[in-house]
Amino acid sequence: MLSLNLTHLIDDAKCYETVRQMRWTAGVCCPKCKSLEVNKRGKDETQPARQRYQCKTCNANFDDLSDTIFAGHHQPLRMWILCLYLMGLNLSNRQIAQELDLDKDVVQDMTTQLRAGIDQRKPEVNLSGAVECDEVYVTAGHKGKPEEVKKKGEKEGVIGSRGFGGGGHSKKKNHLSLA
Repeated sequence: MLSLNLTHLIDDAKCYETVRQMRWTAGVCCPKCKSLEVNKRGKDETQPARQRYQCKTCNANFDDLSDTIFAGHHQPLRMWILCLYLMGLNLSNRQIAQELDLDKDVVQDMTTQLRAGIDQRKPEVNLSGAVECDEVYVTAGHKGKPEEVKKKGEKEGVIGSRGFGGGGHSKKKNHLSLA
């Protein structure tokens, strides 16, 4: 059986180039003062594909990953990119850990941080027009007492549905909301 390690299929240089293209579409800018006037200051000693910069305006030093969710971690950028890719395939943390040959707790931390970063950049949802909302009332805790569920439903004016557990109910009327 042929064993294939995903981490060998992707290189750091390509990952850093992708981050640069996505992060700085209008050119490299200082994360501190937002100035576009920056100087390249060589490469990182431990990660040769990681470019360092210095702002001409405020003299701040930064690199490709400064002020991103990838900054300040021991895992190489390719591991973060692969983890993000595997999350997009709906793999579990255990499966991602196995694919990337990492500890499951490390992958748990990585996926938590990636989800938080995605959630921060998610645009605000604005609803407009007519929005219809249905209500569902689920009764729990009446195991073995279906007569109590039936009595409670008759009191509240709901229509009973016999699904799993027989406790699901939906109200008789819909509410129309204009947002």
